[in-house]
This record gives sequence, C-alpha cells and structure tokens, in this order.
Amino acid sequence: MTDAVPPALVELAEKCGVATSYEDARGSRHDIPARTLRSVLAAMGVPVNDDDESETAVRSALEEIRLRPWRRVLPPTIVTRQGAGAVCTVHVPRGTSVGLSVHLENSSDPLDVVLPEAAEESRSVDGATVDRFELELPDSLPLGWHRLVAHVTDASEGYGPSPGEPRVLEATLVVSPGSIPVPADLGRRRGVGLAAQIYQVRSETSWGVGDLSDLADLADWAGRDLGADFVLVNPMHAGEPLPPVEPSPYLPTSRRFASPLYLRPELIPEYASLQPEDMQVVDDLASGERQRNTDDTIDRDSSWGAKLEALRIVFAAALTEDRARAFDDFADEQEPGLFRFATWCALASERGPDWSRWPAALKDPDSDDVARFARDHAQEVRFHQWLQWQVAQQRAGAQRAALSAGMRLGILHDLAVGVHPTGADAWALHRSLARGVTVGAPPDVYNQLGQDWSQPPLRPDALAEEGYRPFRDIVRAALRDSGGIRIDHILGLFRLWWIPSGLPPTEGTYVNYDHEAMIGVLALEASRAGAVVVGEDLGTVAPGVREELFERGVLGTSVMWFEQEDGQPVPPETYRRLCMASVTTHDLPPTAGYVDLVHVDVREELGQLTGDVEQERVDAGTEIKSYTEAVKRRDLLEGDSPEDLVVALHGYLAAAPSLLYAVSVADLAGDRRPVNMPGTSEEYPNWRVPLSDGRGDVVTLGALRGSALARRVCGAALVSGGGVGGVK
Repeated sequence: MTDAVPPALVELAEKCGVATSYEDARGSRHDIPARTLRSVLAAMGVPVNDDDESETAVRSALEEIRLRPWRRVLPPTIVTRQGAGAVCTVHVPRGTSVGLSVHLENSSDPLDVVLPEAAEESRSVDGATVDRFELELPDSLPLGWHRLVAHVTDASEGYGPSPGEPRVLEATLVVSPGSIPVPADLGRRRGVGLAAQIYQVRSETSWGVGDLSDLADLADWAGRDLGADFVLVNPMHAGEPLPPVEPSPYLPTSRRFASPLYLRPELIPEYASLQPEDMQVVDDLASGERQRNTDDTIDRDSSWGAKLEALRIVFAAALTEDRARAFDDFADEQEPGLFRFATWCALASERGPDWSRWPAALKDPDSDDVARFARDHAQEVRFHQWLQWQVAQQRAGAQRAALSAGMRLGILHDLAVGVHPTGADAWALHRSLARGVTVGAPPDVYNQLGQDWSQPPLRPDALAEEGYRPFRDIVRAALRDSGGIRIDHILGLFRLWWIPSGLPPTEGTYVNYDHEAMIGVLALEASRAGAVVVGEDLGTVAPGVREELFERGVLGTSVMWFEQEDGQPVPPETYRRLCMASVTTHDLPPTAGYVDLVHVDVREELGQLTGDVEQERVDAGTEIKSYTEAVKRRDLLEGDSPEDLVVALHGYLAAAPSLLYAVSVADLAGDRRPVNMPGTSEEYPNWRVPLSDGRGDVVTLGALRGSALARRVCGAALVSGGGVGGVK
C-alpha cells in the first residue's frame, strides 16, 4: 500500500469489505489510492473527510463499525445450508431476558431455541455491559425463508422501550440447499440450445422489434426442427414507460419487472372483443411498424410508441369475470413491489423517467405525496400493472411453446448486473443502493481502458438489513416461467468493481459481498423452481470463486475464444463439465465476423486499442490460424469459405463435456457485425443492429427457418462428439 493511504483508512476499508489492492487478469498487483477508498466508503454510508490529517473521522468510523453488532440483539440475516446447522451471534445486555424461537415459513408452530449458559465475550457498550453468545440453530431446519424471533424483556437502555416492557426483534433466517440439483436429465445427456438477442429476431408480423410471440415461434422451430433444448434470451427487464427507450437490455429501469415492448398486442385476448373501429386503429399501428422489420437499424422508440397507443386501446376493453379475477390475483401476488413500480411508471409518464429531477417529496416512494399521486392517478397505475400481467402471460406462453416443442429446459432468461441510476428500481430501492458510485470492470485484455456500466450497486450492508429480499425478488422474477437463468457477471455476487463518480474505471476498487448469503438465496430459489443457473464467470476472477460456484451447482461459462493456453486453443475435451460452452458471446462479434478480425477493425475505428494496431491485427490473425489448424487436425473443415470455418468451429466445440452448449442465432444467420461493443455508448449502434447475413442483408425469422447454414451449424453442434443426435 502506498504511503498516501493512512493505516487507519486501510483498516476501515478492509472492515467494510473494500479492497485496498487487487490483482489484474495478468497477475499484476494494483494499490488503491486514498481518494478512491474515501469515495467508496462514503457511498456505503461511512463518510470520511478528505482533508482530515488527524484521521479523527476515520478512527471514529472504525469504532462505530466495531460496535455495530454489539448494539443489536440479533444479526439482520442468517443464511445457512440445509443439514449444516448454523451458529448465530446474539448480544444480550446484562439484566435482560431473551426468549428465542424459530418461526418456519410453512408452519404456525415455532421452535424454541435456548442460549448457552456461558457467554463467549463481554464488552462495555454505551455504558452497559453486553454479553455475546454463540447460538447453535438446529441442523434439521427445512429449506425456506424463516425467522429467528427474540422476545426481549427487562431491557437495558437502548435495547427495549422500558424495563419490564417486552420488545420483539426478528432476523431473517434462510436455509438453502447445499447444491442446486442438475435439472432436466442434463447429467445423462447434454443440452444444446440457441442464444438469441430476441429483439433482433423479427418476423413478418413483428412490430419492428422481435417480441415474445417471435420467441415462441423461434423456440418451436428450434425444438421441433433442430432438436434444441433451450433458447437463451437477452435480459427482458423493464425499460422506460414512454419513448425514448434505453437500447441496452443490460441497463434496465427495473430488474424485477419486464418490458412491455416485447408484447404482441394482437395476442391479448381482449383484442378480439374490440369494436371494429378500435381494432382497425390497432391493425393500422401494427402495419406501420411491420414496414420496419427489414430496416437496418432497430427503432425501439417507434415500436414502443405504436404499441403503447395500441395497448391503451386494448386496456380499455372490458375483462370477463374470470379474466378480471385473474388480473386481481396477479396484482395481489406481486405486491407490494408491483404497485410501487406501476406508480413510478405513472410518475415517469408525467414528469419524465429521471426521478432525480422530480420534486423532493416525490423522490421518496414512501412519502404522502407519492401516495396521494397514486390515488389521484389510480387508472394510470392500474394500466401499468395490467401491462405486467400481459407480459407475464405471453412470457408463460413462450415457455409452454418451448416445452411443447420437446425442449427439456425451454426459455432461459438473462439477469442483468444492475439498473439505470435514475430508473424505477433506483427509486423504489433508494435505501438499498449506493450513491456516488457506479459499477464496472477494471482493465483487461479485451477492454484495456476498463468499463463503466453506469449502474448504482446494491449496498452489501443494506442487503443484509433487508434480509436479501431485494435480491430474492429479482431472482424470482427471472425464474418465473423459465427453465433457468443466466446471471450476467455472476462474479458480482462475490465482489463488484465500484467506480467513484467523476473518476475513470481504472480508479475504482472492489467491494466484497457476502457470497455465501447471495448464492444461498440463489440456490434456494433455483431449486424451488427446478431451474438451471448459469453464471457468466469471465474476466478477472478472484481465487476460489469458480470452485465455490461449482460446489453450489452453478454452471460456469466457457467461451471458446477465451479458452487458450500459451497462445493455443485448449482442447475442448478439457473444458469444465459444469458450464455452458459457446463459440462466441454477445460481447464479441459473431463467429463469421470474429474470424475476419471485425473486432480489431471496429476497436481501431473507435479508438479502443492502446497498443500497436498492426501488432494487434497480427496477434488476432495468429489466433484465428491456430483455431483453423485445430479444426483441420480433426478433419472438421469441409471447405475454405468463412461459412465452412464457422461450421467447423461449432463441430470442434461439440467435443466439450459441458452440460450446456449454446449456439448463437447470429451464427446461424452468418452475421458478421457485433451487436455490442463494450466500453462504448453512442460511438457504435449497440443493441440496435438487426439480425443479418454475411452480406449485411437483414434476416427475418422466416428466412432463418429456411437457412442451410443454420442447419449445418446446429448439425455440427449436435452431432460432432456430442452424442445427442442430429438435426431433425
């Protein structure tokens, strides 16, 4: 650590889980400067003065952190594995009586637990003597969300209202499985499926953007004709309630709720009961947007504007008694989060989606002014609740179509790493999010300047205080009507790269999370849903992370281009079994573009290369040559065209033992253009590039169905070494 960082600040940072140094992807150590540590600590609610030479504020904060657990009887949350038992720390002021019991999720009969007779340690806290006990919880507790309840009487000052008056305190108690079971017979036979940016996959009946109806059709074709077991889609989280819409699916306004942009209005049952003139308006809106299905740029704003008008018309149609009851049941099931989200949508529709610009009274979702607004705009709030109901129904329909087509998993949904800093979740969860920092990644081989994802992170301390319910609700939403989830940057369950506002990504630092708790919540929810969990564990990986994920049954991610050793391809037979393998990923060009060095060309144009451009091109060419020679040695290359190499590379990867194998829909089309260039914003049309062929011509879902290349690529993935049969 450099001399500029006072020792007390180092100790405080480490107590708060803030890294004071880290090792990059090449193994080089980097020390974190004092200004970064101070800014990150302030974002965690631990302010320390930049110009405090005596370190008084730092030492005061350090003492506060040390005393924090002693000032409460129970910890906020306890997470344990089933059968392992748990030791819970309980702090009891002298002269206080504490009765403890465990209240199970699905039982009305509490289990009494007793403190040990002897305390482990005692300390004077705020003028009172406090004893620390180590309470052993029963190892027979069932899976679930339980509560540890303490009835405190004769409390000393600070622990109870007054002597003799009881106080009830609670801690969230989560019991999770030791490991997520492998679902859908994957242990016996690998699952091969498609990876799609679904907004790219447009049919003749799309409204300019691929939607849930297109997803159902894609899954039906992939399952029946290609023998696929799943379709992995981009995050379908909620965006802005009015145009303009943020194009990145990885920068949503909410991760708990979904985007109505993916609705097909004509498939809503009430559409059929519209008056002829209203139905004609909807049909005309659809016709106008369908003309955009072959445009070279995806225009979400136009599509959402037209759909919003159509959806308001359909919303005005009367519901049958059964449908009205189903809507009410859905709304009740999703509360209180749905009402708060719908209220934000109504507010954003009137005042704009940046809630930081709203009047002060409306910035607090619990304020009287917000409650009054919701009452005064009840119908608008109801509309946004209704939109979520429709998305849930069409999403469930896509999953049914996938399973009916013979898929073992069906739709896998992607969970983004964070949310927009001024969006719905940032408003609703304002007490749980850190301010003054954003999430990103340090520099690595592919992003030499680092990345800033412009997203506020959840505070580790706030997650624990809220019993990890914000994270649980997000996971539950992703698992609803799906065969599994992919978690973008799952490394964030262990640590996240926090970047202070105004500083570049190179001047951030890692903040640690309670990964045992985070993965425990994930494992519990996934096991209940019978779902597979895939973690994107690429980038700078801390020691032991992949081993921990393996132990808990979370599949990792192996991208062929990243699996190299000493500049040579790693034989696919040596890949991890518990992972999802793929040739490429959405952060790289499609395979046809990658072998043609498109990634070098575009990064050069965007000024992302910090080294010699020609050397970068030589190195990339050498990489492609090494893979070409590898497939030739296995007699997989049937010709010398780029399409032949794409097919051969998929056959090469099929020899991997990985439980899941994802084939990019872009590779089925022969696409060359990257859908996203990490580290850019407006410099490149990220997330707005439609599905195209090798010539750059737009490919619709109908054209993809008839593609000979699609059948060749899927055939190679399914047959060569996979042992799962060929294309049907």
